[in-house]
Formats: sequence, structure tokens, C-alpha cells
Amino acid sequence: MPKRPRIPQQSADLLAIQALAFLGEDPERLGRFLALTGIGPADLRTAAQEPGFLAGILDHIAGDQALLVAFATHAGVDPTEVDKARRMLAGPHWEREVP
Repeated sequence: MPKRPRIPQQSADLLAIQALAFLGEDPERLGRFLALTGIGPADLRTAAQEPGFLAGILDHIAGDQALLVAFATHAGVDPTEVDKARRMLAGPHWEREVP
């Protein structure tokens, strides 16, 4: 099975940052993200520096179809690009080659 094309690291980072900004534009969306992750508003900047944080944002977005479509529309990307970026940021341990 051929590997899926990967997007560049920088593009994945930028898309995840866009996703965080998108969540931050709506207090309800941001509140839900913070509640599900257990991150307090005061700790958001510190958490953002942790490995895996950007992948976690995209994982959160991808886990809710309506949120995924809304973000993809907002960002002007195909929803599949969100998954590609999530995989890039999560690293190879999230992907498994199927023989």
C-alpha cells in the first residue's frame, strides 16, 4: 500500500496554529477544548510549548465532524488536509504500515 503524501512540517504547524486561533475566536469552542484537555486558560501558553500540543489541537478538531468542516471551511482547506497535518505533527508512532 503506498504511503499517503505528507505535508511539510511548517505547513502542518501553521494549520494547527490556525486551528487554535479558530478555537479561540469562539468562547464556547475554546471552553470545550480546555475542558476536554484539562488545560486551564492561564496554562494555555505553557501547554502550547509541549510536544504534541499542536497535534492534539488537530486531533480535537478532527474528532468532531461539524467542527472539522467548520474549521476547514474557515481555513480554506480540504478536511483531509487537517488529518494529514495531524499525522505529520503526531509523528510516525501514530501511523502504522499495513502489509
